[in-house]
Amino acid sequence: MNKTTNGPFKTTETIILASGSPRRRELLADLGLDFEVHPSTADEPAPLPDEDATQYAKRMAEMKTLDVATSFTGRTVLGADTIVVLDGQIMGKPADEIDALAKLTSLSGKTHQVITAFCLFLPDGNTTTQAVSTDVDMRASGKEELESYIATGEPMDKAGAYAIQGIGTFLVTAIRGSYTNVVGLPVARVLEELLDTGIIQPRKN
Repeated sequence: MNKTTNGPFKTTETIILASGSPRRRELLADLGLDFEVHPSTADEPAPLPDEDATQYAKRMAEMKTLDVATSFTGRTVLGADTIVVLDGQIMGKPADEIDALAKLTSLSGKTHQVITAFCLFLPDGNTTTQAVSTDVDMRASGKEELESYIATGEPMDKAGAYAIQGIGTFLVTAIRGSYTNVVGLPVARVLEELLDTGIIQPRKN
């Protein structure tokens, strides 16, 4: 179990995080929340016909959350899914270095959207699912720069083939919206839901 005592909030019950993302773990730990990590093992299907990017992200977040929630009856489960969208097209994780270069080249010098959807499964069986979108402006990067970045290995397991909180920060010139949403979890929105449901409280001592 991840346990942090220095954050501004505390949990009234331990949250189940249905994600293995180190970035999501860090964001929850920074808040001071107690949580257990139990990643979903569900396959990620392709978008349905006529399903837009936001709908797809929300469906994936719900699928991952409910996949884990079946093993934790009466517990609070939080799952999420982050996608990168360019001109309405979803960009997944690169299949190889060639694909990573193609993705980064297409993003270079353009504005794209990062959409993170999260699903909160509550002990009473109710769920709430929301999605947040952030605009990200990318600098125009040369092929050699992108190849050097790919050689670090960082892009290979990232949607859109970059990590804003990592080495890939040099690719980004500006964002409009939630920064943590691009990292992998819209913290302010998630926080609102957790406070409203009483799952977390401000830490007074």
